[in-house]
Amino acid sequence: MARYTDSVCRLCRREGIKLFLKAERCVTAKCAIERRGYAPGQHGQARAKFSEYGVQLREKQKLRRIYGVLEKQFRNYFALANRKKGVTGEYLLGLLERRLDSVVQRLGFAGSKAAARQLVLHGHFTVNGKKVNIPSYLVKKGDTVAPASNKINKSPVKKALENMKEKSIPQWLAFDADKKQGIVQSLPSREDINVPIQEQLIVELYSR
Repeated sequence: MARYTDSVCRLCRREGIKLFLKAERCVTAKCAIERRGYAPGQHGQARAKFSEYGVQLREKQKLRRIYGVLEKQFRNYFALANRKKGVTGEYLLGLLERRLDSVVQRLGFAGSKAAARQLVLHGHFTVNGKKVNIPSYLVKKGDTVAPASNKINKSPVKKALENMKEKSIPQWLAFDADKKQGIVQSLPSREDINVPIQEQLIVELYSR
């Protein structure tokens, strides 16, 4: 399986904003943007001049990196969104937000999407009582997401459950503390998705 193996802090510096790819580190003085707020590489400190295409491309790369998907996956998501009625950009964001790794992170079980992806791959979570180890699995309205019974006492999950009261959960999700499970109350709307993205630029990029 192809995956990005270089430093993720370079991605934040390349896009010029915090993408929050390393959880707690991103809110400390150790954050790469705080220490070196310019693009990586020999010419990183040169003033960048982007064309219209360049602005659209950077927006697409930003969104792709926030959710940790590769180029082919992203194209497939866009093609699916483009076939649906309604606003293509908003539906694209909704698809990415409904990924199981994103839901696990939004529920507070992991500090970053990369950490959530690893937990899902290792079989730490179930959907509607069945173990799912596919990070790209798309949840639906009414689905329940919970730690697997044999993983609930493992360190990452146990620590997350202990600190669950401190977590801020989007309105389209809910957490049942008694059953220790998250519930998909509705599909995410644009107002529920707090990412610094101008999705219309991405639509324009793929419409060229």
